[in-house]
Amino acid sequence: MAEISTLVRSARRARKLTQRDLADRSGVPQSRVALVEGRHETPRFDTASRLLAAGGHRLYAAATTRDDVATVAAAIRSAVKRDDARLAFRYFIQMNDNLVAERGLLRGVLAITEPETTGSKTWDSAIAALVAYRLNAQRVPLPPWVHAPERSLERARVLQIDPADPAPPRGDVPTEFLEHGVLIWRDSLESV
Repeated sequence: MAEISTLVRSARRARKLTQRDLADRSGVPQSRVALVEGRHETPRFDTASRLLAAGGHRLYAAATTRDDVATVAAAIRSAVKRDDARLAFRYFIQMNDNLVAERGLLRGVLAITEPETTGSKTWDSAIAALVAYRLNAQRVPLPPWVHAPERSLERARVLQIDPADPAPPRGDVPTEFLEHGVLIWRDSLESV
């Protein structure tokens, strides 16, 4: 389940708005925006909807028990900050499993909110590639953020978890990952 704090912060940052900008657009005081984003307040539905609308998003309810991409990406960001590639990869595989577990448009709903940057262009590109890979498998339209230039590497790079791991040959890398410049073994994504 997506936390409203993650959705509001992601919507705001995707539009390159400050908390003050979001407050002005939504009519919600900036101090409340900060409380919501900092997980110190859980807003009512109408307030959450206004905040998201001010960031160019809509709030929809979907019957799922799975975390959305933005929420899992926040966990990856925390692992990257701690320089824990193994934990980041575990979260990445959980993101994969969450997407695989849903079908059709519900899979797309999990990916609609643009995740914040993880602080690593490689991980950001891998997340976009994974979303493209799993949504394309169900012929679900891709959210625009997947194609953003900052979500692709200029030169292909291995998603390195263990320095001893060999680089996969391009034939063993899904097309969407090649397009985003991330080299990962196709088998790594078949944990479900």
